[in-house]
Amino acid sequence: MIGTLPNPEKFCDPARTLDGQVRASVALRALETLWFNTGTLCNITCAHCYIESSPANDRLAYLTVAEVAQYLDEIRDTNLPTTGIGFTGGEPFMNPEIIRMLEACLTRGFRVLVLTNAMQPMRRPKISQGLLELQDRFGGNLTLRISVDHYTRTLHEKERGAGTWDVAIAGLQYLSVHGFLLHIAGRLCWGEDMETARAGYARLFAEHGIRIDAHNPAQLVLFPEMDEQADVPEITTACWGILDKSPDDVMCASSRMVVKRKGAARPAITACTLLPYDARFEMGETLAGASGPVTLNHPHCAKFCVLGGASCKS
Repeated sequence: MIGTLPNPEKFCDPARTLDGQVRASVALRALETLWFNTGTLCNITCAHCYIESSPANDRLAYLTVAEVAQYLDEIRDTNLPTTGIGFTGGEPFMNPEIIRMLEACLTRGFRVLVLTNAMQPMRRPKISQGLLELQDRFGGNLTLRISVDHYTRTLHEKERGAGTWDVAIAGLQYLSVHGFLLHIAGRLCWGEDMETARAGYARLFAEHGIRIDAHNPAQLVLFPEMDEQADVPEITTACWGILDKSPDDVMCASSRMVVKRKGAARPAITACTLLPYDARFEMGETLAGASGPVTLNHPHCAKFCVLGGASCKS
């Protein structure tokens, strides 16, 4: 990617930008969505994975259903306004307790979103049977968001590796045939405009009989590229007015994520799904302790959330 190398002195001071202006922060308006990172292990290694998931990366350990339940209990016991639960990874369907986790959330009435590549881990008999049973019981509250980086085999496999296209499309068709609520996550890193990309995905869905409206931004989410080697502007308090944007629209105004670091005794809360490793964005072990404001002190805050207007939630 062509770009200016980042200034290493940017994003260092949590209170001030490099030129001395007050850095923007985002208050937690309401915890509407709680994310669980089920672990960073994945069945494939992508070229540009923001979390560096792979078959060898276990920096974030597998969560257990008991650990998930403790946060669901805290939501209940403290009357938090949380209505949505998201699962991400790694590949969530590699976690051996994923079906029980989904059931625990769905049984309590939450809407559940799972981010998956729809490949071999999801198609294992025990997992696929469990998913079908959950679909039968809770179908209206369970959504799967499938990663299809581009609507062509060539560019999708450029990111995800040779042989990944056919497996992902087969998984997508399987889910569509069985009536799952489906979303697609694509990427805007190929030099295309939004209209061209959506038209390309529409052709793909029509060709394979997949019931997704490519022109619906909720059903086809096209994410801006996150490149920590590109120079991006720091976000100041003045930027809200300049950009005509409210901090309430940024993901960390309504979301937090649970992670469990390798070797840790207990899970911890991070500010958002994009920053699982950065200690500056760890906010304690309880949802109550993670209710403070988030300083926009990372390039992803600027490129993805504020300037890109993107969000991982449904």
